[in-house]
Amino acid sequence: MTTKTPRFFLQNPLLPGFGLTFGFSAFYLSLFLLFPLSALLVYVSGMSLAEYWQAISDRRVVESYYTTATAAFYSTVIATVVGFIIAWIITRYEFPGRRLIDALVDLPFALPTSVAGLTLATLLVPNGWLGQWFASYGIKIAYAYPGIVVAMTFTSLPFVVRVVQPVMEDMAGEFEEVAQTLGARKWQIFWRVILPPLLPAMITGSSQAFIRSLGEFGAVIMIAGNIPFKTEVSSLMIFVRLQEFNYPAAAAIASVILLASLLLLFTLQVVQGRFLAWTGGR
Repeated sequence: MTTKTPRFFLQNPLLPGFGLTFGFSAFYLSLFLLFPLSALLVYVSGMSLAEYWQAISDRRVVESYYTTATAAFYSTVIATVVGFIIAWIITRYEFPGRRLIDALVDLPFALPTSVAGLTLATLLVPNGWLGQWFASYGIKIAYAYPGIVVAMTFTSLPFVVRVVQPVMEDMAGEFEEVAQTLGARKWQIFWRVILPPLLPAMITGSSQAFIRSLGEFGAVIMIAGNIPFKTEVSSLMIFVRLQEFNYPAAAAIASVILLASLLLLFTLQVVQGRFLAWTGGR
């Protein structure tokens, strides 16, 4: 059954008319999104194809692509699993400190990423509170590749929790009770009753977390060590080129990250649309 918008809301909108609200939206998008992107394209357009290719295919830059993409992948996997568990306990259980945990999820949004990276580095260095336990097993986290994964996980975790949590809250527990009454085991209830409605939200949250990790800068550079060909990320390479006053090369590298992010966002929209069509919009 298709739900139609009531005629009252079409004739008597609460906000000003379509022309004014659309104009404000277009102005906002142009001012904060389109103009900066246009400036980026202006820098890139001044380069020849050979110069552009040289800027984005430099061996050090290519290695930063690989470091960024792999670390973002690992951090997204961790954030998805941990975020699912956090969203689960927040929505399914009542316990002392529940509201505190719910509030702490948003801490990466409020905390400057450079402060987060510095704090993580202090905790995870070999003589830090947490790092000493890993160091005893020969595991180095701060100023190494694992530190990048930790920093990206910290900054991207809220995207998973905040997307999955509302869906969990709207899920009716009666379906789980019925499945249990019919003799379904716990793993069957999870895979066949709980997971399918959550899958679109988990895909969305994971994709947003991955895209967020691709552009992370402040938290990563404070804990990665920034070793060429080992722990340099793409956002750092943009900063390096800016420090060298090579603005076209910095814009070229930024355009690669921008293109990757837009491609992922477009793919996400297509996947969501096809998944909704496959499930009948449920």
